[in-house]
Amino acid sequence: MNQVLRAFIAIELPLEVQKKLGQVIQRLQEQLREVSIRWVKPQNIHLTLKFLGEVSVNNLETIQQILANEAGQVTPFEFSIGELGAFPNLKRPRVLWLHVAAPPELFALQRSIDVQTERLGYVSEERGYSPHITVGRVNRQASAEEINRISSVLQKTHIGLVEVVRVSSVTLFRSDLHPDGSVYTPLAVASLKKLTG
Repeated sequence: MNQVLRAFIAIELPLEVQKKLGQVIQRLQEQLREVSIRWVKPQNIHLTLKFLGEVSVNNLETIQQILANEAGQVTPFEFSIGELGAFPNLKRPRVLWLHVAAPPELFALQRSIDVQTERLGYVSEERGYSPHITVGRVNRQASAEEINRISSVLQKTHIGLVEVVRVSSVTLFRSDLHPDGSVYTPLAVASLKKLTG
């Protein structure tokens, strides 16, 4: 029988960065106590490069090879995490996120992983890649009043620069859904190009 699991490729964030982002989430939670939002647990915060969805275990080795090959072409880089945003927009927030100011290396890495995994049948996002750190998802049943409240808080809250993250690897994660939220388990880690000299 062909076993499948849910998986995605992401940049894992250091523990101290996750803690800082957890403090940002806590600050938002305090302002939005009465609104139904599923907040991301600090230990689950990451920067997604490619959501794969359902993956056959037979494909895992090929995906790991793609990851190793593509990561090995890119030198280590940094990105900064800052201001609040929302999808589809701040007036009608559904997904709350923090902006990622990314260098060309991050886009090159994401694009190459996207192209190679698409050849295996894992489709690209139609809207293109927009690097962000998801911090919360608004309940689908949220009222217009709740949406307006979230929008107002997001527009008034200034976060500034939260952290600068140094990237030296990418990770293939397994995602398991549990009653109390998702659990992410690293399946493989691929290092970026080693700097010589």
